[in-house]
Amino acid sequence: MRMWMTDVTKMCRRHLLGEHVEHHMFVGSLHKDLTGYVANGLLQASSLTQRHDAIAAEMVRRGYNHRSPLPSHSIPLELQSSTVDPARSTTDLTTRCPECAALHWSKT
Repeated sequence: MRMWMTDVTKMCRRHLLGEHVEHHMFVGSLHKDLTGYVANGLLQASSLTQRHDAIAAEMVRRGYNHRSPLPSHSIPLELQSSTVDPARSTTDLTTRCPECAALHWSKT
């Protein structure tokens, strides 16, 4: 599980939909031990709702169905300051995925 926190318009279908699913997984796991995700910069808990909404909007823009609103949730105090470095995530994403790289480096 991870939050990429990169520009949603520059993510391939697989990564966009994958991150969407992972938001739902994170919400279901908020009161479990997420220390590894926080330590590795994979979770920005305070942005779960906003990021989910941005991904859902991009899904609709692309003509995909979105029928899974994020359940209401509270962020435990110990997770509220967790962050993801968008520059590092973009580098990781564009290095491992040729489709995301092509979208990221296109002029559109």
